[in-house]
Amino acid sequence: MTDGPSGGGTVSVSARDSDTGGRREILLVEDSQGDVRLIREALREICGGHVLHVVNDGVEALAFLHRTGAYVSAPRPDLILLDLNLPRKNGREVLYEIKHDEQLRDIPVIVLTISTAEEDVLTAYRLHANCYVIKPVNLDNFFRVLNSVARYWLSGGRARDGDGHGG
Repeated sequence: MTDGPSGGGTVSVSARDSDTGGRREILLVEDSQGDVRLIREALREICGGHVLHVVNDGVEALAFLHRTGAYVSAPRPDLILLDLNLPRKNGREVLYEIKHDEQLRDIPVIVLTISTAEEDVLTAYRLHANCYVIKPVNLDNFFRVLNSVARYWLSGGRARDGDGHGG
């Protein structure tokens, strides 16, 4: 794993997975190292062959996506898993910038958060999140939910109409 400026990094989550048609790039924007470990392990078990890139705040997420600073050679992600409650620039701001950028708007963004607030859900969809997932507290449920999300969004089963909306 190669660490980014604030402890993020990149790791291959397993061997190539023929079910998904090859390696996919996943950007995880998450400041909780415990959640990063859980998500990394879940993705390793669920859908190997993908590369997980981790950044720990909204500013780093946008630097990664715009390939600036330490992320000048970052790949374009096929999927973004975005927490809402982030330091420096929150997930809502990051989502807004992604979906208003011609070069980024068609990347599926899955909001993966602990927030059950109706306003957060509505705001995320108003900002064109592709999916809103509440992180389950139970470990088995967490893996089950992440399994469903990863299999759907990495299998090509989503709409690819280029308008940033899907599933």
